[in-house]
Amino acid sequence: MYNAVLVGCGRISDLHALGYRDFPGARLYGLCDLDISKAETKAKQWGVPKLYRSYEEVLSDPAVQIVEILTPHHLHCTMTEEAARAGKHISVQKPMALDLKEADRMIEAARRSGVALRIYENFVYYPPYVKAKELIEAGEIGEPLSFNLRVRGGTGKGQWEVPLEAWAWRIDPAQGGGCPMMFDHCYHNYSLAIYLMGAVQKVAAWMDQSEIVPGSGIFVKTPATVMWKYRREKAHGVMEVTLSPELQIDTRHYADESRLEITGTRGIIFVNRCTGKLQNRPPLELYRDGVTTSFEDIPCEWDHSFVLATRDLIRSLDKGVQPKLSGAEGRAVLEFTLAAVKAAEKEGPVTLEELPAGEEESP
Repeated sequence: MYNAVLVGCGRISDLHALGYRDFPGARLYGLCDLDISKAETKAKQWGVPKLYRSYEEVLSDPAVQIVEILTPHHLHCTMTEEAARAGKHISVQKPMALDLKEADRMIEAARRSGVALRIYENFVYYPPYVKAKELIEAGEIGEPLSFNLRVRGGTGKGQWEVPLEAWAWRIDPAQGGGCPMMFDHCYHNYSLAIYLMGAVQKVAAWMDQSEIVPGSGIFVKTPATVMWKYRREKAHGVMEVTLSPELQIDTRHYADESRLEITGTRGIIFVNRCTGKLQNRPPLELYRDGVTTSFEDIPCEWDHSFVLATRDLIRSLDKGVQPKLSGAEGRAVLEFTLAAVKAAEKEGPVTLEELPAGEEESP
């Protein structure tokens, strides 16, 4: 039985808590937040026995084996290093760090202490994406040639309420990287691009600016288009990101929607939803040899990916194997993410080798 503590009780902690419910391998043992009233409220709601007023209290407790770091991005590196020195296994929310130098420090700290470091990336556990990977690896579409992802942000009656003050640290370059849509949120999409089709070699991008809510004074880098070339031959990717404030999206979480098409030499895979949905279509469709096959019975609520991600961490610790994303995998996604932002700034393509550890600028 592993005892885990969530460090940070913001909105995303609601989904992190799900994987520990009725799971015999681990339990949510404690919560830690600078706003102790927030931690108290969630502890009562979830039946969590321990509350911590500081991160130091968490790390000094010998009963704790796992810390899940759900704090602003600028804290990830230092908190990971401190947890590693304390001998705790570490799961840190994406993006893993603000730059590659920090990522390298995190990886080295975990290696030196002999603890597990996992970058929490739920998209690689989302069942429709997992099924897409299975179909690719089974050769159902032949050799994959094109990754095409359209991401749309809008509004929805069932969406999470995110107060504008919660954006403050995300738009601060020193705390959140200053690029909440294309650096923070799209880290998910860059990890998915690598997960499904492999390592990336070169990136080009164009990013405009839009006000997230009219009159808010908070701007994000959309609409945006990112294009990339994979390291293997004849494999390309493109992602379009659009903010449409009046677009209605069916969701219980964030009001955004993704549609993915992967085209191969023989067929096409369509993943028709993720966080939300627009059309009443199956979660996944396969077109091959003139026939479309619908996969209707795949779990497709966003919650599922969080449950599976948490439980894979516990099972991996039991088996002594590395869960996704490893520190190295998380670093590769971070390199891709930073390259896209840099490409937009310089208005020209960026080869990933142009971003050696510690020399790139934060977005």
